[in-house]
Amino acid sequence: MTVQSWRTLRTKKYQLSLRLFLLLNAVSAVFTLFFPLFAVKVLSPPAILIFVASTLLLMWHGKYTDKKIHLPFISTIFGVLWAAHIVQKYTLLGHSDYSFLLIALLSVLFIGSIAFANNIIAFTLHSLPSVAVCLWLNGSEHGLRVIYFMALPMAGIAIQHVIQKRYDGFAQQLMYKLLEERETLNGLSMLDPLTGLYNRRGLQHRLDTLLALSNAKHYVLLLDIDHFKAYNDHYGHMMGDQALIRVSAAIRDSVRSRDVVARFGGEEFMVLLTAVDPQQAQTAAERIRQKVYDLKIPHMFNENVATNVTVSIGIAPLVDQDIDAAISKADKALYEAKKQGRNNTLVSDDLRIV
Repeated sequence: MTVQSWRTLRTKKYQLSLRLFLLLNAVSAVFTLFFPLFAVKVLSPPAILIFVASTLLLMWHGKYTDKKIHLPFISTIFGVLWAAHIVQKYTLLGHSDYSFLLIALLSVLFIGSIAFANNIIAFTLHSLPSVAVCLWLNGSEHGLRVIYFMALPMAGIAIQHVIQKRYDGFAQQLMYKLLEERETLNGLSMLDPLTGLYNRRGLQHRLDTLLALSNAKHYVLLLDIDHFKAYNDHYGHMMGDQALIRVSAAIRDSVRSRDVVARFGGEEFMVLLTAVDPQQAQTAAERIRQKVYDLKIPHMFNENVATNVTVSIGIAPLVDQDIDAAISKADKALYEAKKQGRNNTLVSDDLRIV
């Protein structure tokens, strides 16, 4: 979104510069044709072309805003037309009128400096033909002044260009930093803050990626810590959190790095074993169960029964990439495992058949 906003901003800056350039040219051409500052009135063909071309381009660009016009090219064309107008009008004046050249040159420079405040190339291409004509017509007397008139706005635009470039560089660095932080936050939002395992969102993201890339046989393990409510009631929630952290680490250490482990609920976990056969799935489940038991986390279930924290596990195959159906079958197997005494693993009917 940030990159798209940046591109949109650049497009709008281009559109504003182009439309402002065309508008200023059209207005200047109208005043030149119908409200001249000098006695000689002439329907200058170059001025007429400037007015017609700028008006048509404004209308065209207003209709096709997504189309781009090459600014250096269009600025050169209009610059040449203004230079041709200056030559024609200066010739008709019949005398060396420096004030006309000065006003005409300043008008051209004004259009370029306003429209191309951040584009020194377009400004130079637009202004250079008129400057060259003024030097040719009256360069022997006022050459330095003509050069100065162009150099001054060029210096201002160059300074503005440097400032803008530094600002754009800073803005881009900030944008990239924000994108990196957003990626980090997205990654964190997919992890359970207590255990460091995937949460449901992260699990779904991994499942979408995994199932799209692989058609291998996968198995779902659904695990639940036995009598965990009683553990919390007896030891407190802080100790309960510590138990969750240790159990989640044991589960993660019991499977391969390519397997997906997620905290599925309060004390419930899910493991997706990737590319395994039924025997490997049952072996992995038993390894998890034993590793959790070997943690030897004391669990006084009641005043008469003292044991360790254990888990029960339900196993089900993932068929036709239907993760919901596999979770449902694993949940039923988990429920049966708890009914049979807990601290054991139980396979779904589908897996028994396989």
